[in-house]
Amino acid sequence: MEATLPISAVAKPATGKSRPIESAATSVTLPLSFIVVGICALFVGVGWLIAQPELLTNYHYNPSIVALTHLFVLGWICSVVMGATYQLVPVALETKLYSERLAKWQFAFHLVGFVGMVVMFRTWNMKQVGHFGTVMAVSAGLYVFNIVRTLLQIRKWNVVAVAIACALVWFAIAVLAGLSIAAAKCSYESTGGLATAGGVGSLVGGLRSVGAFMSHFDPIGAMHAHAHLGTVGMFAMLIVGVSYKLVPMFTLSEIQSSRRAIASVALLNVGLVGSVVSILLRSPWKFFCALVVICALAIYGWEIVAIVRARKRAVVDWGVRSFLLAVGTLAPISVLAAVLAWPKLPITAFTTRLETLYGFLGIVGFVTFAIIGMLHKIVPFLVWFHTYSPHVGRAQVPAVADMYSVPLEVVGFWIWLAGLVTASAGILLQKSYTVDWGVVLLATCLALFAINVGKILLHLFRPVLTPLSSTTH
Repeated sequence: MEATLPISAVAKPATGKSRPIESAATSVTLPLSFIVVGICALFVGVGWLIAQPELLTNYHYNPSIVALTHLFVLGWICSVVMGATYQLVPVALETKLYSERLAKWQFAFHLVGFVGMVVMFRTWNMKQVGHFGTVMAVSAGLYVFNIVRTLLQIRKWNVVAVAIACALVWFAIAVLAGLSIAAAKCSYESTGGLATAGGVGSLVGGLRSVGAFMSHFDPIGAMHAHAHLGTVGMFAMLIVGVSYKLVPMFTLSEIQSSRRAIASVALLNVGLVGSVVSILLRSPWKFFCALVVICALAIYGWEIVAIVRARKRAVVDWGVRSFLLAVGTLAPISVLAAVLAWPKLPITAFTTRLETLYGFLGIVGFVTFAIIGMLHKIVPFLVWFHTYSPHVGRAQVPAVADMYSVPLEVVGFWIWLAGLVTASAGILLQKSYTVDWGVVLLATCLALFAINVGKILLHLFRPVLTPLSSTTH
């Protein structure tokens, strides 16, 4: 069978000439390394919730929740996003990754950084959090530098490139904000003169200054601002931008309104700037800024619906459906955002549960399900292109959809939705056993997802090739 999706359009028999996507594509081991680490982190996080479902029914500012959140955000989401962008940015923008070697070094820093941070958050050792956070900051710096240098190679900028660039800026600010918050929770006394000597003294002095500056802000407000910088600034911005390339590609459609696409990215940036500042300063303008962000997401949803309606592919596959359902969760998330941003909202046990639900739906509902949906498209593409593209025209190769089980994907889709609803109800009603049932359902979906990923990766080691001569008699 011939490959499907955009692969069939670019993978031609070898003729001695280079192919645009092949020359732009990154080696398969680099993005897959990040993706596999991310999936492992997701399993650990969900297993943690199964063991301690009460974490989602208690107040969210405690060591275990902070550690778990960073496991999901840095270990799962960041890992997958970094791996995916190393592959997708060069292909989407028709250029080459600036340096794969630099990306491999970044992977090592990233792995050490996020694992160390999660462990130290769990014991609330903020000095060690700062140390491992510095390792993570080095990783973030290498990643941002690599992608920026890649973006500088493109000839023509579009809304996708602009959104990616904005996401990188927000990511860098989020990392610096996180280090600043950690510094504010530490003390830096000199020990035997070592801490005041040379470069070490300058570093300690700088940390003291940062800590003193951050002490002027409410710790909860600073944490919430940091969280929005990462989830909205980095992840939501990146999902919005990249989906303007991927959704048209996977549905055989195109952007229907460049003005809507540009407006969604512009308003998202404006609203985020205002939201971060107003959260830090506890300003009543927070509600208005939240409405700007909601307006940006509404325009984004409008454009995505228009793209899907204009598609040439009759059937929307389940990977894209999962992504679209994730986009649909932005509706209840936006309602929660508007409620929580209301200036006169009282702080009660119920409103703090709304905050937990808001974060849960944002990370597990929107970002995680969007990533899982697209991984059902990206991982088969990576493996198929690496394994089978050289054999197109020389042998019969499997279609992308033949590399994994669509029924497992469909069952996982509905189980995930049931788990998300059940866990959300448990958070809202403060029922640990309901949360536990919801998380077990989410874990079941992940198990099915892992089986499919295993089936796909198996093609790297055991390609399924049939000689053309055996099919032509």
